[in-house]
Amino acid sequence: MRRRRTPKLAVVPYRHHPNLKWTISGYYVNGKRVRHFFKTRHEADTFIRQLQIKVENLGERALHIDPRVHYMAIDAQDKLAAFGKTIADAAEHYTKHLQNVERSCTVNQLVAEFIETKQSEGRQKTTIYELNWRLGRFAQKFGQRVVATFNSAECDDWLRKEAPTPRNRVNARRVLHALFAYAVMRNYCPENPISRIPKPKVPDKPIDVFTPAELQRLFEAANPAIIPHIAIGAFAGLRRAELSRLDWKEVHLDRNFIEVTALKSKTASRRLVPTQPNLKAWLTPYAKKAGRVETPNHRKSLEAAQQRAGLERWPRNGLRHSFASYHLAKFQDSSALALQLGHTTTGLLFAHYREVVTPEDAEAYWQIMPAHERKIHSRTMAYAATVNN
Repeated sequence: MRRRRTPKLAVVPYRHHPNLKWTISGYYVNGKRVRHFFKTRHEADTFIRQLQIKVENLGERALHIDPRVHYMAIDAQDKLAAFGKTIADAAEHYTKHLQNVERSCTVNQLVAEFIETKQSEGRQKTTIYELNWRLGRFAQKFGQRVVATFNSAECDDWLRKEAPTPRNRVNARRVLHALFAYAVMRNYCPENPISRIPKPKVPDKPIDVFTPAELQRLFEAANPAIIPHIAIGAFAGLRRAELSRLDWKEVHLDRNFIEVTALKSKTASRRLVPTQPNLKAWLTPYAKKAGRVETPNHRKSLEAAQQRAGLERWPRNGLRHSFASYHLAKFQDSSALALQLGHTTTGLLFAHYREVVTPEDAEAYWQIMPAHERKIHSRTMAYAATVNN
């Protein structure tokens, strides 16, 4: 096949206009002939020389660029110059953006894939529930948006609207950060827009605990079926979710510890919580070989016990916070307490539980026992006092 020859530029006379006497032959742009007319041959020769300079500088493609592109390039360069950028910078930036969008996905697709991944990792039901709830609201607003098109400002606006309180926004930000971190890992977006959103500062609230007298009244007013729940929460400090999943086969009274398995722990790590003498005394009459420690309708039973005990309030995480506060005051061993609580460091202990209760109250707290055990303990203490005298 014979190669098509490139048209040769030439100045030729033009006889169909009273003033424009010259034109250019062989000038094509994108395969279409372009006509230019000039008053003098000198103007026509100058125009051809300018085209030849372009060819020398930029190659033969310069002849085939639409003149409108030249004007766009000049206008674009003027706009970019104010920011110290060039057309090449703009082209590279926008090309990367288009590539990111092309390999990205919608929010609906990302949320579904992310939650499915967490389920396959064996995350707790409560975690999956929170992901479905919080990310469901995000998908309801932005479901069809391409993930790579988000910026920090609009994510921040959504967080402030959907989670107006600092504590709620901290939790919502945590979930959204995990979602976009997964998107970055899967190359659905180039960066995590949530990383630039500062964490809200949540004012510290003082720890609220049960007094020894309140806890004693609660035991006395409680339905026997929920006494193990109260005792383990108050004297072993298990988290609410850990208590709800605890089985009697994990309560080893003969070996003086409660096992919190990795599957049932919030931190997905196994730990052994020692059973103090008063905890063992409370659990022994109710111990079973197997079966859930928490009974059905335990919440209603707890509320009924609270009313009968005359307690006007139930402290937030009251049983666990009471355990930590009285344990630290009594035993003065922050490292051991951190292990029992499932903390990785002792920082939280000193920030929240130090000097919350007095040593005298701590002593009374760890002497809370069933009625029959109190009688035995009282007789033992009386006998010991007699011997010492």
